[in-house]
Amino acid sequence: MRRMLVVAPVLAAALALPGAPASAQKGGWYEKAVKKVEATFDPAEAKPGQTVTLKLTVELNDGYHTYPFKQPDKEAGSMVNQIKFPDPGAVVFVGGVEDPKGFVSKAEPDLGIKELREYEGTVTFTRKAVVSPKAAAGPAAVKLAEFKLMVCDKNNCFPPKKVPVEAKLKVLPGPAVEVEKAYAAEVAKAVADK
Repeated sequence: MRRMLVVAPVLAAALALPGAPASAQKGGWYEKAVKKVEATFDPAEAKPGQTVTLKLTVELNDGYHTYPFKQPDKEAGSMVNQIKFPDPGAVVFVGGVEDPKGFVSKAEPDLGIKELREYEGTVTFTRKAVVSPKAAAGPAAVKLAEFKLMVCDKNNCFPPKKVPVEAKLKVLPGPAVEVEKAYAAEVAKAVADK
């Protein structure tokens, strides 16, 4: 958090200067740090009622890291990525976001943090979704309402960046399959509200 408090005013001051480099004015850190942000459904084709998995993959260049959506240490609660899912449509998102294993864990005693989780390289976050039993056959594009990516290097954390994210899915024709029991009530409520 202390890094964020120091970086934000310095960055704001640099951006306000008339002679600030074009890369700083455009927020060039993102282009330097992030190779790719991509979302896909697995499987990419599914019947109404079928469970699919949204895979949100962030690929970073060397020297940069990002964070999970949930930190185990409440003192590290601000060092997370943020996501908002769309209202039910072609799919109904169920359960919560799953942070993958493969994180690096360290302490930040100066900040009162006993465990801070970070990801380097390529990381894939997941969340289950059920194809709406009312979904029409054909292609569907699902846009996240919001995805704020937080990236840091060894010295600085950059302001979270809103990244547009969309995943495509092909809804197969035919009668709807039975929704998995674990998600049946959640999906029934979401579909009834539509």
